[in-house]
Amino acid sequence: MRIFPLFAGLVLAGCATSQMDNATEVATAKLYRGDGSEAGVAKLVRKSDGISLEIAAAAPGQGSFGMHLHAVGKCDGPDFSSAGPHWNPAGKQHGHDNPAGAHAGDFPNLVSNAEERILFNGPVESAGWEGEGALFDADGVAVVIHEKADDYKTDPSGNSGKRIYCGVFTRG
Repeated sequence: MRIFPLFAGLVLAGCATSQMDNATEVATAKLYRGDGSEAGVAKLVRKSDGISLEIAAAAPGQGSFGMHLHAVGKCDGPDFSSAGPHWNPAGKQHGHDNPAGAHAGDFPNLVSNAEERILFNGPVESAGWEGEGALFDADGVAVVIHEKADDYKTDPSGNSGKRIYCGVFTRG
């Protein structure tokens, strides 16, 4: 199973300040629900040793929720289909358990804590920061949280259901 334990998420979230001290560039995305209300914030942090993704948000309830980086930096509600497919510059199939996967934008499921909050901090594997095939290409990048857990194998989206939160990353 590829779920980051809540404890690890809390510990990593507590390290966000020290990570920011070493950051060479940060991109921030406010997360919105389909009705336009704010749900939280996501950050991409680029340092000399790689790029990480941090999320702090209100959970839509108890449970696990799929989360992916999407190929288009656009979040038109209420369904957020404008964010396009998962970010997938290598043209792979979906899911870490799929022998033909995974998309570069595939991540572990987010898990809500007892206070119905989502905290996440993890690496963005094999990612460039800008240019063709990178996070910040001509049409940008978005983060999407889905209504259900990702099964890590079903192409193209892991049976994770509707897109319920979306945010567009803005650099600087």
